[in-house]
Amino acid sequence: MTDKAPQRFTDLFTEKLSAKLPGKLAERAERGPVVTVVKLHGVITPQPSPVSRPTISLQTVESALTRAFGHDRLSAVALSINSPGGAPTQSALVADRIRALAEEKGVPVLAFCEDVAASGGYWLACAADEIYAHGTSMVGSVGVVSAGFGLTGLLEKLGVERRVHSAGDRKVRLDPFAPEKDDDVQWLRGMQDELHEQFREWVRKRRGARLAAEDTELFSGEVWTGVKAEQLGLVDGLGSVREIVKRKFPDSHLVTVEPRKPLLAKLGMGSSVRGGDPFNAVLDTLEQRAMWSRFGL
Repeated sequence: MTDKAPQRFTDLFTEKLSAKLPGKLAERAERGPVVTVVKLHGVITPQPSPVSRPTISLQTVESALTRAFGHDRLSAVALSINSPGGAPTQSALVADRIRALAEEKGVPVLAFCEDVAASGGYWLACAADEIYAHGTSMVGSVGVVSAGFGLTGLLEKLGVERRVHSAGDRKVRLDPFAPEKDDDVQWLRGMQDELHEQFREWVRKRRGARLAAEDTELFSGEVWTGVKAEQLGLVDGLGSVREIVKRKFPDSHLVTVEPRKPLLAKLGMGSSVRGGDPFNAVLDTLEQRAMWSRFGL
């Protein structure tokens, strides 16, 4: 037996052990630097999905982010993003948490746009130091949108009397069961303009001189393919997680860190219904479906 034989035996044993150990134990058995991959998939919303679809909020991804940035052999953190957007506040909270952890740990963050990184999904991508996309990815949609239904007269046809009591002239706005008022629409537009400006400032802050087009084009709410997004400076290049990580961190291996699922989701059952109301569950499902449908998905 040569001097190298014991080392070969040790390496072989470690490899076999890593293949058999689950989750975190296997991760610890592996050697060398690591790039952790955090999956940020789904609509961005503070409400859990009623049908166990993945959603993004600070609550749902906090543990995954903490574990991803807490690895003791960390070279970088990769964000795998597939989201049509959603709640602006949750988008900002998650992005701020990513930046705080990146600065605390002193590691680079790379974002990878999958099918869609639009609206709030692109807000999340901008939390990274570098953004990559596939040529067919849909990227951008830097804008703000509100949607609803006008159900004026519906309750009367159903023989239902609606009763709303409020203190304050502006407590009830944009009531779907009442005729739309011009001052309510103007108020909503003002709110949207303010949020849009915050979105623009975030993109300018994070992308800086890499942006290669006028504001009127970049921040029109338009969505582009990954190829066009690279030309506009919204992303830094084209490529997959494995391709880019192999090129930038050749000695590192990928470790995927996913948000922990609620118990009911693990059992294949729907999560809690908002307010305990099945009608709200249907509305939530339709809203999520509509957000994905805007991008043909």
